[in-house]
Amino acid sequence: MTRPDPTSPAIGSILFALMMATFLSALDQTIVAVSLPAISAQLKDVDLLAWVISGYMVAMTVAVPIYGKLGDLYGRRRLMLIGLSLFTVASLLCGMAQSMEQLVMARVLQGVGAGGMVSVSQAIIGDIIPPRERGRYQGYFSSMYALASVAGPVLGGVMTEYWSWRWVFLINLPLGVVALVVAHRTLKGLPVPQRKPVIDYLGTMLMILGLGALLLGITEIGQGHGLADRHVQALLGVAVLALVAFIAYERRAAEPVLPMHLFASRSAVLCWLTVFFASFQSISLTVLMPLRYQTLTGAGADSAALHLLPLAMGMPLGAYCAGRRASMTGRYKPLILGGTLLLPLAILGLAFTAPQQVWLTGAFMVLTGIGTGMLFPTSLVGGQNAVQARDMGVATSTSNLFRSLGGAMGVALMSALLLAMLQGTGLGALGAGALGSEGHSGNALLASLEATRGPALEALRAELAQTFRHLLLVSAGIALLGLGVALAMPNTVLRGR
Repeated sequence: MTRPDPTSPAIGSILFALMMATFLSALDQTIVAVSLPAISAQLKDVDLLAWVISGYMVAMTVAVPIYGKLGDLYGRRRLMLIGLSLFTVASLLCGMAQSMEQLVMARVLQGVGAGGMVSVSQAIIGDIIPPRERGRYQGYFSSMYALASVAGPVLGGVMTEYWSWRWVFLINLPLGVVALVVAHRTLKGLPVPQRKPVIDYLGTMLMILGLGALLLGITEIGQGHGLADRHVQALLGVAVLALVAFIAYERRAAEPVLPMHLFASRSAVLCWLTVFFASFQSISLTVLMPLRYQTLTGAGADSAALHLLPLAMGMPLGAYCAGRRASMTGRYKPLILGGTLLLPLAILGLAFTAPQQVWLTGAFMVLTGIGTGMLFPTSLVGGQNAVQARDMGVATSTSNLFRSLGGAMGVALMSALLLAMLQGTGLGALGAGALGSEGHSGNALLASLEATRGPALEALRAELAQTFRHLLLVSAGIALLGLGVALAMPNTVLRGR
């Protein structure tokens, strides 16, 4: 089936539905965090509170590659409608939850729906837009992530303060219904696979077990549990065994859920690694920079959220410019090289700039956003360009899987490093509670600073400033690994025009 004309009016309607789905899935990663205290107060349960966020993230990450493969087998329109329907119904269940157990289960179901919305929407762009033109369209999707990162905390705070935390979830109902109606009407012309579907049940179960255990283990580490913790060791052990068995089985499966031959493509693998490191930096900085700003300046959470605005402004700018340039030249490696070179330099600038220097810090945050923004659409398009059309869905979902793993690893590793570095300061007694369980909000750390006055407070802030500087230097060093990946990438020309 031939692709539709990218200039036709139908493309605009399709893009609207896909961007709405992407925005909703990204929004629910950020909008809930500020509502957690109100949720715990009403449902009277703190033990499961962290899983309101973690359950959504784990379910979404595990669901992404499954949707990618099913889209290749059954067609993406059907999978998009299923994902949107699950997400919308689960949002209603979240808003009606009467206990923390009900809320966590509804959030897991919501994450399953969101995984389809993210994975399938980007694969649909691969169906209807040739690789040469795809970069600028993927830039629009990157802007949805940036918009959600800023709009989420603001909307969550306003709705929790003036209405109820339940509206954080209920707001998805009208938006989800609109996206569902538009998707149902506009996605009818998508290609439908002609081959007979064969479901890889055992491979799917092994992947769910392995990725689920891995993400749960990473989450536990990020919440302050060390590798010596038996629960963490058990989760990571199960993850290793399940993933090794998964790889061995997928090599001989008739219709593998994640074909191993994709990893024989050097271009695809290096593009996925680039996405991993870009997500590692963007998500970890989104979590840690507001905490740095609050602890060193004494500002409130609202000011700290606005402190991320330059980062959110830079990401769509970098994505749009890089996408347009890739379409013009047909080459994505120079743009990836530029982004991976800019990223460690911008993080170094943040490390040696005090948060009180608002304008200079904002400039480096914009540059960081531009660097990461340049990487996401170009790497995704490069990975799609390296595979055959029959593997478009699973290649796109693999890119999103690396993106999710990079974000989870970034938050877990940088949070664990911060906890370790705090042991050498006057706040070392906080131990594993320093970042708290509520989305790594740093409540215990902030409470300890608020309880300190006079010269002791200034001494603690000086130690914290040095700690955060060392942490950002480590982050810049990790960003150099992304530069090494970019240098090894083939300078491939994108297909089509």
